[in-house]
Amino acid sequence: MDFETIMQELEALGKERLKKMYMNNGAHEPVFGVATGAMKPLSKKVKGNQPLAEQLYATGNYDAMYFAGVIADPTIMTEEDFERWMDDAYFYMLSDYVVAVTLAETEIAQEISDKWIASGEELRMSAGWSCYCWLFGNRQDVEFAPDKISDMLDQVRDTIHDAPERAKVSMNNFVYTAAISYVPLHEKAVETAKAIGLVEIKRDNKKNSILNASESIQKDLDRGRLGFKRRYVRC
Repeated sequence: MDFETIMQELEALGKERLKKMYMNNGAHEPVFGVATGAMKPLSKKVKGNQPLAEQLYATGNYDAMYFAGVIADPTIMTEEDFERWMDDAYFYMLSDYVVAVTLAETEIAQEISDKWIASGEELRMSAGWSCYCWLFGNRQDVEFAPDKISDMLDQVRDTIHDAPERAKVSMNNFVYTAAISYVPLHEKAVETAKAIGLVEIKRDNKKNSILNASESIQKDLDRGRLGFKRRYVRC
């Protein structure tokens, strides 16, 4: 399938209700409103096609950019490629659910994520923390340095309330995911969640929301999900 055919297929899959939802979360035109599940049959025909993924990502169309992440070949993407993708990731659904997810399937994921976390840029910070969440949920615990993750938990504890809004969400999720999916520091993550308490997220033209990592952790513990790992990061 070529670029034009894929774009036509995506447009045909678009739903007005989903388009409105995506735009309410920060997407802007062009956007079709395609359900992620509806992309799966299409993705099987072009999976691992990096040149096509690059064409789609460059369109600026939200659905095409998302689909680019689904069919990309992360094993051949370089740090420069990921920086370029982040430059065009204009809201969190791209930074956290396309770029960070794709990065999580590479061997350079932690290295790049560390740079993004230290960047001070809201969406790069959010993508960096989010990438660790995807990694915790997929990689074996031995692939992480306990001292490093411990320091990162301390960083969240000390800085989350003053961080950019979207970074707060990902930092809070980092603590929750560490508590559930990174068993060596489960107890510390639980204590960190208690220490940070409620995290208020301010939203433009919307009611502020409150995050509670401790509550989320306890719900998953009650469901017996300690040590949860998923087989794949991407769909």
